[in-house]
Amino acid sequence: MDKHRGFLQFDRQLPDARPVELRVNDYKEFVGKFSPETSKEQSARCMDCGVPFCHGGCPLGNNIPDFNEAVFEEDWERAFEVLNETNNFPEFTGRICPAPCESACVLGINQAPVAIEYIEKTIAEKAFELGLIQPHKPTIQTGKRVAVVGSGPSGMAAAAQLNQAGHEVVVYERDAQPGGLLRYGIPDFKLEKWVVERRINLLKAEGITFTCNTEIGRDISFAELHDSYDAILLAGGALKPRDMALPGRELAGVHFAMDYLTYQNRRVTGEWQKDIPEINAKGKHVLVIGGGDTGSDCIGTANRQGAKSVTQITWGNQPPTERTADNPWPLWPMVLETTSSHEEGCERSWNVLSKAFLGDKNGQLRALQTVEIEWSEGRKSYREIPGTEKELPCELALIAVGFVHPLHEGMLAEAGVALTDR
Repeated sequence: MDKHRGFLQFDRQLPDARPVELRVNDYKEFVGKFSPETSKEQSARCMDCGVPFCHGGCPLGNNIPDFNEAVFEEDWERAFEVLNETNNFPEFTGRICPAPCESACVLGINQAPVAIEYIEKTIAEKAFELGLIQPHKPTIQTGKRVAVVGSGPSGMAAAAQLNQAGHEVVVYERDAQPGGLLRYGIPDFKLEKWVVERRINLLKAEGITFTCNTEIGRDISFAELHDSYDAILLAGGALKPRDMALPGRELAGVHFAMDYLTYQNRRVTGEWQKDIPEINAKGKHVLVIGGGDTGSDCIGTANRQGAKSVTQITWGNQPPTERTADNPWPLWPMVLETTSSHEEGCERSWNVLSKAFLGDKNGQLRALQTVEIEWSEGRKSYREIPGTEKELPCELALIAVGFVHPLHEGMLAEAGVALTDR
């Protein structure tokens, strides 16, 4: 096999996935693994560019050509060493990262890019399999104590780095288990929670303490935290969802997307208790408002719950299927994305503006009133198209239009931090 001409010999290939009719019956991950031979072929597609744009595309700065080279040579220890230099949790990013490195891949000028994300996942899982990932306790102790507030990916990564620098690290989490969005948000069919627990157990073995069911500003005051530690790192995330101030917003059946996804995470792991209200799509017409990844996760979840129908609407234009002249490589490709959840069943509509949630006499959602819109050039303004008003039947509407800022109540208010609009 010729590594230098691999991009001419092999097409992009992705791991096999379980068929739709099977995977929608459970919440297990459905994407398989690369075989050793396929891993070698796919890594051979990397051209080892003189200027590797994938470095700039990756927010972590992963040294992608070097770990591709090691995979091609079947040197898994070296591949993991290279990946581990920049990436604390390759088993997470190899599953759920949107892979901007692939959009920046030079091969993407005229071919499908290298399957970097799946190669990364393969390296991570091979490293666990070979025992290359083990707890490493720090070799020095500084005597300093650091509190990390929030146990999502940023909080865990910061805790890992601070711990290895020799500081005593305590991570505070308001939920019952650590993991943040990885545990309470991302569906299990994209990231099974044993993957999260495996990493958390490693961090614990390295000396990090996780204190759960503890909200700063409620269970512990910020002043108390400030007096107990040499430094505090805030990693709580932007938890305040963007709302839709529409008539009928108060109707039963209208929910934020993240409340819905968190409910299902708790249901799968057995944390959900019957005194907590259900948000279930079974037998219902489901409407997802918002065209991003969170909306896509809602679609996959609704299909698994047994929704009668799933429709996704967004007020933006439908993206083109290929790059346009004003969106050349290496810019982020503004093209239509069809996710695995869309493949499982979903009607999609663009240029649709939500006007009002409509309910029945019992206060239960029955439909969403919408109108089609037309954007001006440059998408600076839009106009409603007369005669396009309609009612979309739905008993469950999920608002997935992003997040605006962190929660201000409690910790941030007590800390007196300065705030911007975001």
